[in-house]
Amino acid sequence: METKTLNKKSYMESNEIARSPTLQTVLMVEKFIEEHSGECKKTELFKKLPKKVMWQTFQVIMEYLERSYRIVIEKDGVVTYIWNPKFYEKIKNRPEVKV
Repeated sequence: METKTLNKKSYMESNEIARSPTLQTVLMVEKFIEEHSGECKKTELFKKLPKKVMWQTFQVIMEYLERSYRIVIEKDGVVTYIWNPKFYEKIKNRPEVKV
């Protein structure tokens, strides 16, 4: 029995008219999520963003942040920021760590 996650296409793959976000928009969304980590579900975050973003663009950004291990979306739908740059700086020069 195959799971849905194996067959699930990404938002960009399944949507030919998906919007490509600017770097400024990606950074704005990431910063907002970091500041409000664990407080909101995806739709709530979208509505509370400091600047308006199209839903399609927001979906692409969320997919990128999840794939790059910066956020996780918990079972209850709450978005949590997990990227830890201080920890990365601490371990990046260790010989056993390949960056």
